[in-house]
This record gives sequence, structure tokens and C-alpha cells, in this order.
Amino acid sequence: MPNLSGKVAIVTGSTKGIGLAVAERMINVGMSVVVTARSVEAVAEVSHRLGDPAIGVPCDVSRPEDCVRLVTETMSHFGRLDVLVNNAGLGIFKSISDMSIDEWQRQIDVNLGGVFYLSKAALPHLSASGDGYIVNVGSLASRNTFATGTGYNASKFGLLGMTEAMMLDVRHDNVRVSIVMPGSVNTEFNHHEVTPERGWKLEADDCALAVMQLLAYPREAHVSRVEMRPSRPGSKS
Repeated sequence: MPNLSGKVAIVTGSTKGIGLAVAERMINVGMSVVVTARSVEAVAEVSHRLGDPAIGVPCDVSRPEDCVRLVTETMSHFGRLDVLVNNAGLGIFKSISDMSIDEWQRQIDVNLGGVFYLSKAALPHLSASGDGYIVNVGSLASRNTFATGTGYNASKFGLLGMTEAMMLDVRHDNVRVSIVMPGSVNTEFNHHEVTPERGWKLEADDCALAVMQLLAYPREAHVSRVEMRPSRPGSKS
């Protein structure tokens, strides 16, 4: 099993939910983590709670200049970058008739644009590490459409296509690219509360475990897609 201790990772959307669970698991195996999200206060609080060697860098991934700054500050502090987990995302669930142009654009800019901007900024450093890895956190909505999913489905279908094409682009540049596609997860996503009644769903840490398992594969092995579902689905509440 590869030793992940000492490796450096950026995890977007890492102040809560899946991103936070990934950051916690990384710290536990000796990795250094850059915690990032839009909220300055949340980033400061979580990075302080995780402790050294975590640092916090606020970033709006829909802004290319923010993504470049995030990578620059990571390299300035740690001098290397080995892993990028593109987890930040949002969901606006409305029919095409009800969705505004601004809502459509915001969802595409974060869920799809943010992955492109940050991956592009990070790739030279990931390649230089000799064994870089990009893990994109997608969704089963990358394959399964539903009413009110016009914008969300579009962004997640696009993310799956981007991930698999990017994998082919950089596979000979010392960088692996994979996507984790969870179904229903018991997190705060889409303004839900984490409650026992939603306990039939996947937990954030289940998804974090999948990310860590990808990183644990030896360099010659590449699992490009992981689909995850609750083992015993309940209601959709």
C-alpha cells in the first residue's frame, strides 16, 4: 500500500459534508491538507480545528483567479501538491421554466467550471510530484436524470465527461484522474439537515473512504470511476 504521509492535498468544499470527511481522513494518515470554501470564517474555523498540517485558504472555485491563487498559496506554504479533490458543488433544483439564467450559470460555473479552472491551475504541480491524483466528486446524477434536474444533471453529466477525457489527456503525465459518484448522502447539501431519519443514506465518511481507497492504489493501477449507492435505500425524504 502506498504511504500517503507527507503528501499535500487541496480539498474544495471542505468545511462540511464529504469534503470535511475527506480532509479528516487525510489528516489521520499524515497528509497535509488545504481546506477551502467560499466562507472565510468557516475555512478559518475548520483549518484551526484540524490543526497542523492543515491550512485554510478561502476560494470561490467559479472564479479562475481564485483558483490560481489557491494553488499559488498551496505551493508557497508546502512547496508541493500531490492530490486535488474537486468536491465543491451546489444544487439548484427547478424546472427549466422556473430556473433563471443566473441560477443556470451559477450552477454550471461552480460544478463544472470550477473543476476545470482548478484542475488546469494544479496540473503542472501534480505532474511534477511524480504521482499526482485528481479525484472529482460527482453524483449518480451524472447518469440518471430527474425532473427539476435540468441544471444539476447537465453539470454532473458534463463532469463525468470532463473527468474521463481529462484522464486520457494526462495519463502519461504522472497524473491519474478519477470520479466518485455517490447517490443519496446524509449531509447538509441542498439545505438538508443531518438526521437519524435520513440514516438509510450514505454517510459523508463512506464517500471519503472511497476517495482514500483510490489514493491507496499503487501507481500502475487506476480505478477511474466509483459508483456508490445506499445498500438498503429507504424513503426519499
